[in-house]
Parts: sequence; structure tokens; C-alpha cells
Amino acid sequence: MKIKSQKDFWSGLMFIVIGIVFAVGATNYSFGSSARPGPAYFPFGLGILLALLGGLVLFKALVIEVEGGDPIGYWGFKSAAFVLVAVVLFGIAIPVLGMGLALPLLIIVGSLGSGEFSLKEALISSVVITAFSWLVFVEGLGLTIPVWPTFLGS
Repeated sequence: MKIKSQKDFWSGLMFIVIGIVFAVGATNYSFGSSARPGPAYFPFGLGILLALLGGLVLFKALVIEVEGGDPIGYWGFKSAAFVLVAVVLFGIAIPVLGMGLALPLLIIVGSLGSGEFSLKEALISSVVITAFSWLVFVEGLGLTIPVWPTFLGS
């Protein structure tokens, strides 16, 4: 069988693999029941849905003809590395710096991977997302997330 869209083929395959891995990983937890779902209920269902979606995308890649074969193209390793470093920094920084400084650090370092980086836009995004996160998680849900650095004594 001929692959008619490389992008759809590889993304469909990726969805199937990730969905199956999550569904299989969820079987290590209790399922519960429909009335009282356990910790495996949601990730198992999501994994199955992701695998089904991947199957549809894979089917499309093998059946529907696309002009030029829709090649994969450029892989953004630099961008992915910046995002990975930003997430690791956030995980390390949030207990020490608090959400008020760790979240802007995450946003600014993650956005450095973009070819269209703008410090002004990154700072505006940092302020808006940090304020929104504080409202939702700290005020709205009452989670005990440190907001300010521990060395400030708050």
C-alpha cells in the first residue's frame, strides 16, 4: 500500500502508539465504575480515543491522495529543546521561586525557541498568564501553590 501523505501517516502512527501506551499504563490503576470512576478511567478512555483518532488519520494518509505526497519537512529540534528546558526549569523553580516568577521564566525561556521571538510579547504573555493562573489555581481552586519566592517569607 502506498503512503499518500507522509505527515498524516507519521502523525497517525504517533497518535496510535501514544494512545496505546497511555491505555496500557492506565491498567495499572483501579478502574472503578461509571458511577464512581477510579484513577484509570479517564487516562484509559483518553488513550483509546487517541489511538482511534490516530487510526482515522493513518487511514486518511493511506487512502486520500494529496498533491506532492505532503512530505514531513523541517523538524524543530531547537524549538523542542527550548520548550523541554523551560518545563524542566519550571519544575525546579516553582518550589523556590513561586508561581509569580517561575511561570514567567517558563514562558520566556519556552518562547525563545520561536523564530518570531519578541521580548515585549513574551513579557505581556507572562503577566497575563501568571495573573490568570493565580486567579484560577490559587484563588478559584484554593490550591496551595507557592506564589512568591520562599526567601521573601510569604
